[in-house]
Amino acid sequence: MGVADAPEPPTDGDAVVVPVESTSTLRATVTHLAESAATGEFSSIHFVVFPAWRRPDPETADDRDAVDRLLERVQTWVEADLEDADGIRVDDVPIVTAVVGDDEYLFGPDDYARRLVGYAEANGVGTVVLDPEYTPVGNTTLLQPLEFALADTSLAVREAPVSRPSRGERLRREATGPRFAAIFALSFGFYLTLGDPTYWFDLVTGVASATIVAITLSQISLDADPVVPRTPMRILRGLVYVPVLLFEIVKSNVVVARVILDPRLPIDPTLNRMHVIVGRGLPLTTLANSITLTPGTLTVRARDGNLYVHSLIPWAREGLFDGSLERWTRFVFYGRGAARLPTPRERDDVDVFQGPEATAPYPTARGDGGDEDRGSKSVVDVDSSTPEVTAE
Repeated sequence: MGVADAPEPPTDGDAVVVPVESTSTLRATVTHLAESAATGEFSSIHFVVFPAWRRPDPETADDRDAVDRLLERVQTWVEADLEDADGIRVDDVPIVTAVVGDDEYLFGPDDYARRLVGYAEANGVGTVVLDPEYTPVGNTTLLQPLEFALADTSLAVREAPVSRPSRGERLRREATGPRFAAIFALSFGFYLTLGDPTYWFDLVTGVASATIVAITLSQISLDADPVVPRTPMRILRGLVYVPVLLFEIVKSNVVVARVILDPRLPIDPTLNRMHVIVGRGLPLTTLANSITLTPGTLTVRARDGNLYVHSLIPWAREGLFDGSLERWTRFVFYGRGAARLPTPRERDDVDVFQGPEATAPYPTARGDGGDEDRGSKSVVDVDSSTPEVTAE
């Protein structure tokens, strides 16, 4: 049996671009690409990431590091697969990694397709291969899938023929001493708040209960370890924020009650989008819940730093766009310097989807990939990015 001839160098049009994120099928997709390149189908492979942040965003160092690690891991995988392939060397297939779209807001599949096509044209790429589990940042099942948006472009689009695993990812994280201590302290403090901190029996049972809770929940309750002095300072600033939030709740209660008691019932319900600059995770959740606790507004979705909020009256919508709660949330998590950033209205990071003051259509599309249904009242599920704030 003779040795297989090495494939001839493919043409420039055989380059392929692959948008990636951490999915259960990413490894199999990379293997498929390496096997295709080994047969001469692709001359080069470009792995690109659409980040969940925009330059410059607050506290995105960890996110940027995660993207770098993802791209490095993907490159390591494909090089290892090429080394195992017959008749080809790793150097025969250039591997390119890049971050695309970190300089603008990308709201839907058309935006992602536009940036992907621009990258492909700039790098001589003619084919897009999609991971079966891949979803662009900010895209959901309510939006037109990316492959439909790419179908109207000059790129050849196909899905990697890999199987999807049926088992989901584990929720548990690594248990650490700081996380255990934080959960223990919170549980013990809550227990004593309900009991008598001067009674020995409550102290003993409180320690026992807090220990059980900390052992049980320390692996799933916190995303990161508490850090001194940042975490204590956030707690202190949070205590300052509590009366502010209560005042906003009372004020909104009075305004909404007056509207409800008015025989004319002057309501103007609208769905609004507001891109907020608070970071992701707990800060975004805090702001979204603060808005929901305030009568007259209800956070429908929170993703990619975009909050989709239903407002009952114009006063509530205007207060939302003025960004008072957003500034207080930045103060709690990042300090006084962060609270001085422009409001969503000043940044022009707001949209109204209903009524005579509407500034944008509903960002929805038919589930069959047809034309957008502008009359639909489904809400986009948008996930967390934000401009840079300086933490104290």
